[in-house]
Amino acid sequence: MMELNSLRQFLVVARLEHLSRAADELHTAQPSLSRTIARLESELGTPLFDRSGRLRLNDAGRLFRDHVERALGELQAGQRAVAEATSQGLGTVRLASETFLTLTGPLAAYKRAHPAVELELHWSPAEDMARRLRAQEVDLCLVSQPIRAEGLEAVQLFDEEVVVGTPLGHPLASRTSVSIHELADQPFVTARAGHWLRRLLDRLFAAQGLTPKIVCESDEHSAIADLIGAGLGIGLVPSFARHTATSAPVNWITVDSPDCRRTTTLCWGAGNHLSTAARLMRTMITSWNWDTGEPGENP
Repeated sequence: MMELNSLRQFLVVARLEHLSRAADELHTAQPSLSRTIARLESELGTPLFDRSGRLRLNDAGRLFRDHVERALGELQAGQRAVAEATSQGLGTVRLASETFLTLTGPLAAYKRAHPAVELELHWSPAEDMARRLRAQEVDLCLVSQPIRAEGLEAVQLFDEEVVVGTPLGHPLASRTSVSIHELADQPFVTARAGHWLRRLLDRLFAAQGLTPKIVCESDEHSAIADLIGAGLGIGLVPSFARHTATSAPVNWITVDSPDCRRTTTLCWGAGNHLSTAARLMRTMITSWNWDTGEPGENP
């Protein structure tokens, strides 16, 4: 009989594909964790990991992981549903996003309308969101790049141009548009690997057989426009952030590529239990007027 704790430990090992790091995260001894994984494999009658060199989840392990995520997610959803029903409250909202700058308006309006609701905000890279939705670790995910995974529902919120910013006085500053090839030797200020802005930059350059010259990787994505204005380099900035950025001395130039855009989407798990609070948040975000920055007709 598989124990819940063993299944939870398996998911951590599957995510990290590293026993010692998983043991550290779980605050357990590595030999004990190894025995847990071996016990699961014995019960299933097949290895879940390839152990030639670095530990890697194999096909059977990926199949089992997907089922375990859904099973534990349903159990947690049941616990939350009972708590919501017995407390007579709206429940909580667990929202993951690659950036919360986009969400400041809807979040503020939601808190004004429902001050007693508890909000949990989680930063998450896009590649981790499908797993977190399947496992019901979060209720909703806001993504700036497509998530290609089964079992998700999504609503497109808006599509916007991504432009390139240059410092004042830069040789390209007087241009109205610029090609990727003209940006090939320019120093770029951008986000770290995994963030949608960095993925877009890498994808645009790779399509032309080029690699961007990156001189600054920032964890503070709202500061990229300021770093560009300070003369550290040039960088891609979405129109939304461009309009909400500080008054940095930056010129904005259109990139001559139809792919230099951001499509922002709200996702949730198909069939997942959503608390009343989460459903109200979904309505607030999907009905939000992104042009005026105000609630829509049915917030």
